[in-house]
Amino acid sequence: MTVDVATEIFEEHRPVLTGVAYRMLGRVADAEDVVQEAWLKWSAAAPEDVREPRAFLVRITTRLAIDRLRHLRSRRETYPGVWLPEPLVTDFGPTLPDTAERAVLADSVSLAVLVVLESLSPLERAVFVLREAFGFPYAEIAAALDRTEAAVRQLAGRARRHVEERKPRYDVDPAERRDLTERFLAAASGGGIEQLLSLLAPDVRLVSDGGGRPKAARRVIETADKVGRFLFAVAGALDPGGEIRVMELNGGPAVVHFIGGKADTVFQIEVGQGVIQCAYIIRNPDKLSGLPVV
Repeated sequence: MTVDVATEIFEEHRPVLTGVAYRMLGRVADAEDVVQEAWLKWSAAAPEDVREPRAFLVRITTRLAIDRLRHLRSRRETYPGVWLPEPLVTDFGPTLPDTAERAVLADSVSLAVLVVLESLSPLERAVFVLREAFGFPYAEIAAALDRTEAAVRQLAGRARRHVEERKPRYDVDPAERRDLTERFLAAASGGGIEQLLSLLAPDVRLVSDGGGRPKAARRVIETADKVGRFLFAVAGALDPGGEIRVMELNGGPAVVHFIGGKADTVFQIEVGQGVIQCAYIIRNPDKLSGLPVV
């Protein structure tokens, strides 16, 4: 196989490889590193070792991601405050005409799901991602993980039950979610505290990640009154010289505050029964450096 052919085949499968690695690791930079390592192994592979390019590439990417996740686990246990995934710009483009398929992919990169996936073992997470997000056959997953198909089915069932038990039940209507995002933005930037409180569920939760550097809550905040007052204070403290935009991140609308053209704060909500059920704030600069500069 010539270098040009190897490159063409790899680039054809890069979106899937990056998608698998990001869902495994929750960080764009880590996912890109894994995909780069996969490229090195792919370009050095002997032709007789590659029976089917996609299967080979998914196998090495998944195994590299599992190894890196095991290494990262110890670092996340000592993370200052709450750990949240790195925001991912999502644009599934015209290649996914099926609305149901779009919904599955969007849900699989949502902050709510990625947080739950953190509680799975690396093997369970790999099986869940390959099966639930990308629909790989059990036999192909078994080959990728060097496990029997029966063992993979058992891992898949356990992971699915775990996620279903812990995954919050949020509405996924994109129009409603965007409407509430824009209403929140209006209330926080120009309205009053009562207007903001009216958008929150009584038991709303606020999860924020500052990485121990910018100001952020170190613990989860609960109840409408506490969350509303915290968000109102945060909105009032934003640099008035900054720029606010609504972007699609992790499959849904998010409010992004830019300072000097660089993302400083990401705010995203989850919606249920017409109100905000959960809010996320990400301020760790290491997790925002990959967002577009405006």
